[in-house]
Amino acid sequence: MSIVAAFIYGNGQRLREIDLAYPHSLDMKSREFAWIGIVEPDEKELRVLQERFGLHPLAVEDALTAHQIPKVEVYGDQLFVVARTAHLEDGALVYGETDVFVGRNHIITVRHGSARAHTELRHKLESASGLLKNGSDYVLHAVLDYIVDGYLPVVQSIEDEVVEMERRALDAFLSRDDVARLFGLRRDLMRFRRTLTFMEEVVARLEHRDLPCVDLEIQPYFRDVRDHIIRVASIVESLRDILSSVFEISTLLEQQRQGEITRKLAAWAAILAVPTAIAGIYGMNFEFMPELHWHYGYYVVLAVIVSLCGGLYHWFRKAGWL
Repeated sequence: MSIVAAFIYGNGQRLREIDLAYPHSLDMKSREFAWIGIVEPDEKELRVLQERFGLHPLAVEDALTAHQIPKVEVYGDQLFVVARTAHLEDGALVYGETDVFVGRNHIITVRHGSARAHTELRHKLESASGLLKNGSDYVLHAVLDYIVDGYLPVVQSIEDEVVEMERRALDAFLSRDDVARLFGLRRDLMRFRRTLTFMEEVVARLEHRDLPCVDLEIQPYFRDVRDHIIRVASIVESLRDILSSVFEISTLLEQQRQGEITRKLAAWAAILAVPTAIAGIYGMNFEFMPELHWHYGYYVVLAVIVSLCGGLYHWFRKAGWL
């Protein structure tokens, strides 16, 4: 089976490992609970868990299908919680899903496409035995908090890329690939913001609603998870604003650079128009033209051309066109 870990806990301590092939290994006292972690299960594996723990068929179907939006469902005296995980993969924001079945004497986590295992979390809770004494509802809080904490490195990585893109926009033109990446990041952040909204609703319901398997003493802990979600959401909103500003700045700078190039071309065209006009006049080959046979005419024309071109160059430099 794709079970990563399965243990019975009691009095804040790990008591024994579970073997689902032997139902008697699930015999528990009143204050004991089972914590089972499973990754990418098939239908047969979930049906075994359904039989052993009395899981609701609809919740099992959702866990098999995956790709659910974050939500909290109540099935009798059990809870079914869906949370979304997120991680960066080759620069793209990739989502996973963690489904959690919660009962008074069990908590089962089912992970789909999640890059972070719960091994670290399990070791952390086992090393602080006082936390596990609170039961399966506190483990639910810890799992959600662990998932939400994984959001921060994601947005920090995106933030670093956005800052680098902003620097490039100020130094030079953004390439077509840069612009495509900019819009891709903006689209990813919009989708991520929707995910955060759903996650906030899930945690808010666990915090404020009277739900089975969630004691009143544990509910305030979910407020801390909600604060973390709000913090990440504020960073996401800031990044979206920065991305919009980067595109606007890039567009304005590009227009400014194009204007500078246009002014330079216009200035040089005006300067070159002087010798072109004079040469064009004296190149018309009329027989009777002023100063045509003058001994110093050639040198005077050259001097006039140089003087006019030099004067125009000086004027354009002073005006900031060159």
